[in-house]
Amino acid sequence: MPLLSYLRAINRALGDEMERDPAVFIMGEDIREALTNTTPGLLARFGPDRVVETPLSEQGFTNFATGAALAGMRPVVEYQIPFLLLLVLEQIANQANKVSVMSGGQASVPVTYLLPAAGWRPAWGGQHSDQPYSVFAHFGVKTVLPATPADAYGLMVSAIRDDDPVVVFAPIGAHRVRSDVVFADLAPVPLGVGRVHRPGTDVTVAATGHLVHDALAVADALSGEISVEVFDPRTLYPFDWDGLFSSLARTGRLVVLDDTNRFCGFAAEIIATVVEQGSLRTTPQRITRPDSAVVGCAPELDMALQPSRDELVTAIRLVMKNGLPLTPDRSPRPGRAAAATGPGTSDRRAAARR
Repeated sequence: MPLLSYLRAINRALGDEMERDPAVFIMGEDIREALTNTTPGLLARFGPDRVVETPLSEQGFTNFATGAALAGMRPVVEYQIPFLLLLVLEQIANQANKVSVMSGGQASVPVTYLLPAAGWRPAWGGQHSDQPYSVFAHFGVKTVLPATPADAYGLMVSAIRDDDPVVVFAPIGAHRVRSDVVFADLAPVPLGVGRVHRPGTDVTVAATGHLVHDALAVADALSGEISVEVFDPRTLYPFDWDGLFSSLARTGRLVVLDDTNRFCGFAAEIIATVVEQGSLRTTPQRITRPDSAVVGCAPELDMALQPSRDELVTAIRLVMKNGLPLTPDRSPRPGRAAAATGPGTSDRRAAARR
């Protein structure tokens, strides 16, 4: 079987949907040069009218996409760097995402917003390394975070075909992933449906984006000791609560591995919802970036802020050891590092902040 890379999967999804539907076009900065490696070959196939080079004005071309969608087109808008999505939060969350409700369903804005380089990479810099997916999920914008090439293809296709705005985050940490695929088997992945990558009976690790692969590596390493189930929500909003609760019915224990800041992060929402349902046997744990984490340009310090496999191992062993019922006083308190951070992690992160 041929190998399919993560970014090539996105490229293939774009090409297939542009071939299938003449209303689909892609727009963004430097996309004709394919600087992000998601659009190579598309200009030659579809021409400049459907591969639209934009000026350096995110607010301008994002609003242009809203108008084009209202006129019957299906734009895909590419943003090269995470913070650019924050520049257009108002246009997406407060304008495009509310049109359907405010018009009583008479109008829709089928725009796909693609961020092909979300998250951190060495020396990427503090203003380039965010993962703002929880912000869009908070505002009720359909938000997807593929972990594998097949899911990158399938979720991208579903996002383009959806009648609502959809934000697609492609984390840098997943770009190196390649999978054996049968191209004929590539298919749309429904929004709002998660995936169990590895079944288990002792603890559920709910992991997002590229961290799914870290969770799978840890599950393999612990296989002789602990049976770890790895659950990937794939879509952050709408979230597959049924899928997660089905997993927890088998394990009764939860660790969340997520690449956003701890305070008001996506991991907190998962844990809060699960705890409200009272379905856990032990206190849950979360592995995230620390509160208000801002990376710089020193790779060693940046790495200290990223969720790690060692932290995940510590958290899994903690929930396995802790057989007491969930009680409020066992939750991490504001200003105190989570119990799952492990020996030396607080010192390491404090040094990184300095």
